[in-house]
Amino acid sequence: MRLTVLGCAGSFPGPESPCSAYLLEADGFRLLIDFGVGSLSTLQRYVGLHAPDAILLTHLHCDHMFDAVSYVVVRRYAPDGPYAPLPMYAPSGAPDRLASAYGQEEGSVEDVYQFYGLQPGTFPIGPFTVTVDRMNHPVETYGVRLEHDGRVFCYSADTAPCDALLRLAQGADVFLCEASYMDGVDNPPDLHLTGREAGEAATKAGVGRLLLTHLVPAWGSESHTVESAAGAYSGPLEVVRAGASYEV
Repeated sequence: MRLTVLGCAGSFPGPESPCSAYLLEADGFRLLIDFGVGSLSTLQRYVGLHAPDAILLTHLHCDHMFDAVSYVVVRRYAPDGPYAPLPMYAPSGAPDRLASAYGQEEGSVEDVYQFYGLQPGTFPIGPFTVTVDRMNHPVETYGVRLEHDGRVFCYSADTAPCDALLRLAQGADVFLCEASYMDGVDNPPDLHLTGREAGEAATKAGVGRLLLTHLVPAWGSESHTVESAAGAYSGPLEVVRAGASYEV
């Protein structure tokens, strides 16, 4: 599997990156996981406008899905379009949310996306075996475990600490984990992880490599987040950047 980071800024676009969007590839199949604000730009820059074969939205906060609204134009009104509906795996409210954001006067977006509602469990997407479970976040949110050819990739989505995250990440070769909040301050509960909490989850799950994402530069120091994570996890770790690629 190959992971390409299209966006990694947490909560809103940062000065160096769009919001969350990650492309995972195997056997010529490309799965776009989240499609946050600004990531349609980097999709074109790094892999191409029509790269995704399917989309999985972990939840419906704007920083994880809003460019799926702009993508309607790409597939519906292209000179060589319209394109066939693209499979989209998402929380149950996705069809209405995307249609509402695009403009109710144009009706549904089900000519653009073929929707599959997420619920905890395991199912195939292309060559991947996908397992999702509910995370500890204010809206319906799913962490994701993807397996292919004996390798395991796990993505936390947005979450505060929870047992479901540890189950999904168990033994993962690569663990892409959010670390939005600073340690040592009074953060809102049941919303996000700190660097230390991300490191603790990686250690408890026995992952091979920790990739930190969803940092919010306006809220604190990246170096502090890395130090906090390294204090709780002794394996290889780094903060991801837009445009970076990793072998899983």
